[in-house]
Amino acid sequence: MGVRAPGSWSVVAVALAVGGLFGVGTPLLRASMRPWRLGEFDPAGLHMEEGIAVPKVDAPSTQYAFGTMAEGGNETHEFVIRNAGDAPLKITRGATSCSCTVSDFEATEGGETNAEKMLPPGGAAKLLLKWRGKNGGPFRQQATVFTNDPRRPEIVFVVEGFVVPVWKAEPKSIVLTSIPSQGGVTASSKIFTYGKEPAQVAAVSTPDSETTQFVSFTTAPLSAEEIAAERGATGGILLEVEILAGVPIGPLRKTAQIDLLVPEAVRAEVTVEGTVSGDLALAGQGWDSSRQVLQLGTISERTGVNTQVFLTAKGPHRDAVHPVVRDVVPASMQVVVGEGKPVGSGAVLRFPLMITIPAGSAPCNHLGSSQAPAGRIVLDTGHPDSPTMTIPVSVAVGP
Repeated sequence: MGVRAPGSWSVVAVALAVGGLFGVGTPLLRASMRPWRLGEFDPAGLHMEEGIAVPKVDAPSTQYAFGTMAEGGNETHEFVIRNAGDAPLKITRGATSCSCTVSDFEATEGGETNAEKMLPPGGAAKLLLKWRGKNGGPFRQQATVFTNDPRRPEIVFVVEGFVVPVWKAEPKSIVLTSIPSQGGVTASSKIFTYGKEPAQVAAVSTPDSETTQFVSFTTAPLSAEEIAAERGATGGILLEVEILAGVPIGPLRKTAQIDLLVPEAVRAEVTVEGTVSGDLALAGQGWDSSRQVLQLGTISERTGVNTQVFLTAKGPHRDAVHPVVRDVVPASMQVVVGEGKPVGSGAVLRFPLMITIPAGSAPCNHLGSSQAPAGRIVLDTGHPDSPTMTIPVSVAVGP
């Protein structure tokens, strides 16, 4: 059998394949056998010719962990930029985060504009970041600087930390579920401060003068261990509250205002609220025992309203009770106290209170919001332990 000679096209294909293998393989083989030399690889993709002067950025630090700062406070941190090259370095201020500003570069010779500066070889500039602590929690502020260093055209400087309030009370509102008219109830709140120095108490006051004589506020420093246990706190005050005897029956709400120096002057507020109970109580249509308020609602000035509730007196001093109206809000409200009569075996006396807002009364709003405080009926009771009783009234008079 004869051997068939390969065709011309087959010979061409084999030649191309062999040539390709040698063409690619030879450089790869040489590269693998020859070690890299320093300076042959340019990470920036730039070839810096020998003998040509270029700037070089040297920023020793671009990130800073600030720690804690006070909410609403203003803080700063300074970064340094140096020129380690042998040509002038141009730095330009770029974008900043929303609540951070960058001051002018250090005011030395060479500052061309507020946002630009030329640094000679070996020169340096300072970059000052300024920011304000807003909402509590972690924060991150940053500023960008552009340069003419081809290896490092952009630098981002970052400051991170944690915003804490100037003060914090635990609890901020003291709720007393049941307060006897004889008083004797105590409670407390811890007030932590986060200023640069431990807080000093300048004064303690309350804005509402009513029943002030029945609530006592005192302060004392917290221990070093209690302060250390609260993250970021630099000082602490213990606010102690005592309800004294004779506090009027009904809802009680007081606000303690503590003026502090941290070292700047700040005011902390803690509220105390609850219901004072005793031998006197209310019942009847419109009386909301859960909220301790008489709900009259919105009344038409054309018709007015008439309603009745009952004041009950029990205990050993019930016979001494003779309610007298001392004050009413709104002024158009009329309250008449009826004769007290025994209920059942006589252990309880019941006094009717006839309440009238006559037709034609002036419009008013005392529904009990922050903008429209509730009205009230204030009674002098004659009871030795509860000489005064305040009845909150939710009412509005409209067209």
